[in-house]
Amino acid sequence: MFEVFRRFFAPLVALLALGSPAVARTPQQAKPALWQVSDDDTTIYLFGTIHLLPSDLKWRTAKLDQAVTSSRELVVETIVDDKNPTKLMAAMASIGLAKGLPPLVDRVPAAKRVKLQAAMKKSGVPETAYNAMKTWMAAFLLLSNQFRDMGLSGGVEGVLRTDFIASNKPIGELESNVEQLSFFDRLPEAAQRDLLEGALEENATVKRDFGGMLDAWARGDVKGIARTFDKDLSASPELRDSLIRQRNANWSKWIEKRMTQPGEVLIAVGAGHLAGPNSVLEMLRKDGYTIRRVE
Repeated sequence: MFEVFRRFFAPLVALLALGSPAVARTPQQAKPALWQVSDDDTTIYLFGTIHLLPSDLKWRTAKLDQAVTSSRELVVETIVDDKNPTKLMAAMASIGLAKGLPPLVDRVPAAKRVKLQAAMKKSGVPETAYNAMKTWMAAFLLLSNQFRDMGLSGGVEGVLRTDFIASNKPIGELESNVEQLSFFDRLPEAAQRDLLEGALEENATVKRDFGGMLDAWARGDVKGIARTFDKDLSASPELRDSLIRQRNANWSKWIEKRMTQPGEVLIAVGAGHLAGPNSVLEMLRKDGYTIRRVE
């Protein structure tokens, strides 16, 4: 379950991980997948992203740059402003704090309390503040430390947003910050505590899991991405429905509505939403749209 949240909600966690040092590694050239759906006067590009990346990974390609240049608008899952975190922090506080909660250390097994206290101290946030947080919010903040330790920073969306801002082209979002955070908030407490324990995982485990997903994305291996998400969600049909099917259905309807307007649009969402039988692409195909893989 923890890997699901690491992948789906990294755009929000990314803001807290910005400024981390890059991990020393050999630069690579990624070639992630890019699709388009079009009619006589409308073209929508669909680009599957990774929300956090090693800073030296090269992922821009000629075909993606062409789509960026020709598109008059960028649409992302949710807008995370790394220069002004006020909106995100306000959204977190609006639903992530509560009175009368047990101390955070009491929400993990006794064997993990020392590790939790060390993680809280490392974060720089007082333990008293964590005690006022719902379990998912505390896990959210602790997860950001893992990304820092891995040398990951803002991923694809931040770079694309910078390009569109520089060109004075609008940027839209499919979900607000609160809407994305609400997926955490609706989890039963037992699942939130699983998430908190996951935020305490050893860096070696986190790096291994992230590396597999990053490799599939960099190769444009859509089937590999689908297998990864299917494995992560196989134990919970409820999460599969909430995190993938319902959201993808909403997004596919948004795309169909946007197809009635002329022009070119680039949509950049997590790669897991564009892979597998419940993907945005498959939903569009079922509604009669032809999807062409550009890269």
